[in-house]
Amino acid sequence: MSTLSIRLPHSLHKNARLFAQQEGISLDQLISTALAEKLASLAALEYLEQRAARGSRSSFDAALATVPDVEAAGPDGRTPA
Repeated sequence: MSTLSIRLPHSLHKNARLFAQQEGISLDQLISTALAEKLASLAALEYLEQRAARGSRSSFDAALATVPDVEAAGPDGRTPA
C-alpha cells in the first residue's frame, strides 16, 4: 500500500465523505474504488482504439459478406410476415 496526499475542493471532499458513509466504507476505499474504475475505463478506451487501428474496411466487408441476407427476427423470435 502507498500513501498519497491529495488536495480536494471542500465540496468534493464533503460529498465523498457523505457517500462513503452511506456505502458503509471508508473515504480511502471510496477514492481507491473511484480511481480504479476511472483507470479501467481509460484502459478499455485505449484497447478499443488499438483494435480499431488494426481493422480494415476490406476485412469488415469480407466478414459482412458471410452473413446471410435474411429478414431480422421480431421481438418474439419469429420472422415478421
